[in-house]
Amino acid sequence: GVVEACLLHMLKRRAAGFLRTDKVAALFTKVGKTCAIAGDVCKKVQELQQQVESRKNQQNGQEPLKRQGSTTSKTPVLTPQAIRHIWVRTALIEKVLDKIVQYIVDNCSKYYEKEALLADPVCGPILASLLVGPCALEYTKLKTADHYWTDPSADELVQRHRIHGAHGRQDSPSKRPALGIRKRHSSGSTSEDRFAASAREYVESLHQNSRTHLLYGKNNVLVQPKDDLEAIPGYLSLHQSADSLTLKWTPNQLMNGTLGDSE
Repeated sequence: GVVEACLLHMLKRRAAGFLRTDKVAALFTKVGKTCAIAGDVCKKVQELQQQVESRKNQQNGQEPLKRQGSTTSKTPVLTPQAIRHIWVRTALIEKVLDKIVQYIVDNCSKYYEKEALLADPVCGPILASLLVGPCALEYTKLKTADHYWTDPSADELVQRHRIHGAHGRQDSPSKRPALGIRKRHSSGSTSEDRFAASAREYVESLHQNSRTHLLYGKNNVLVQPKDDLEAIPGYLSLHQSADSLTLKWTPNQLMNGTLGDSE
């Protein structure tokens, strides 16, 4: 969507097409006449659109059931968002989006006004350069709007950290370490230091993840668990998810990876 906004900024009406509502499609089609790479993208997009259209016809009962079962498995399932950005998306998956944008920048006078973003001598080449990285990736699995990012479990995070940090240990990698809090009696032990780092990483994973947004955090907030116990300083944080607000508090000793002699 951001790339499309850049491509549509101050696009000439002649390049966008007078009667076409999909200006990105008009731009790619026009560029494809003189740029072979863009021409290949146009062919692939047309094939995808035909497959999506035939899939809709099959679902509406316009095709025999047997044929529907045989062709549906070969037809790619595209979400409405993917269909909306199908031109940029296809060029990105084919790893040629940066080359197409660079070609447009080099021939910007044909398609854009003088004040356009891609006609700018600095911003245009920068945009093309920024797309080199995304075009180098393999998009084997794409996240859609109806999926949520999931984080590894806390146990897996601690296991990863211990495997990464234990260079000289001969522990079996198949044995999953138990997640617990040990009392710390000596301060110079390397195994205790590893555990402190693991515990700290575990706590940080609870407070920072991809499904919630950290709104507020404050350290040294005192909490009194029972009337006969002293107040304990800890880290207070407020998180926002898709449908709720969550308040978390973690003792400072657990944040530091050590409980000392405390229960």
